[in-house]
Amino acid sequence: MDIFFEIHRDLPREGPGDDKSTRQALSFIRNLPPKPMILDIGCGPGQQTLVLAQNTTGKIIAIDTHQPFLDHLQRQAQSSGFSNRIAIANETMFSLPFPQPYFDLIWSEGAIYIIGVEQGLRSWRNLLNPGGYIAMTELSWLKPDPPDEVLTYWQNNYPGMVNIAQNLNIIKTTGFHEINHFVLPKSSWWDNYYSPIEARLLSLRGKYCNNPQALMEINATQKELDMHRKYSDWYGYVFYIIQLNT
Repeated sequence: MDIFFEIHRDLPREGPGDDKSTRQALSFIRNLPPKPMILDIGCGPGQQTLVLAQNTTGKIIAIDTHQPFLDHLQRQAQSSGFSNRIAIANETMFSLPFPQPYFDLIWSEGAIYIIGVEQGLRSWRNLLNPGGYIAMTELSWLKPDPPDEVLTYWQNNYPGMVNIAQNLNIIKTTGFHEINHFVLPKSSWWDNYYSPIEARLLSLRGKYCNNPQALMEINATQKELDMHRKYSDWYGYVFYIIQLNT
């Protein structure tokens, strides 16, 4: 885990995403209270948290289990003037210590895979006020019959990945309805995530040239980048904006 966090330390984002896509997803959410309560689950270093603060007027609670990410977000919130509206908490998404219901909007970019889409929606829905929203990004198959190489890769690394239609069915069966969905652009993978990682991998190879375990993690990360460079037409992150049924 030390080498993992060294690869990922101080990145603009901890997964594919971009400010424009965050704002686009937020634009589909209407009729929020004047000062909504928002929960950002798996916030990482919190770039999307700051975008939410810039474009809403309520309070945001941002949670993650990696304290350095939270410390970074705390500093960013203070320097941006949002420390009175962004609260930081080191909490796991598997056991959220909040009243039920409490939130008008739950946000989760690139994190719901940790708990699984169905389990996440079934447990998080209890935190939502009537008519509350969830906006989440989830890795999804974009086309049928992917080549064997990329299919095998993701079956080994994320066997829970399904296509958009299957995710929409999970959304329906867990008590939500779809407001909208869209695929993140390829630039959201590279500009603030993969390109900084790839540059870092080059330097880490020299640093850890005599450390087989570290090199194994470095090579695994490079393989992920190579897979996306070769097969990005077949899979991607999809922003799902959904609302709790009333």
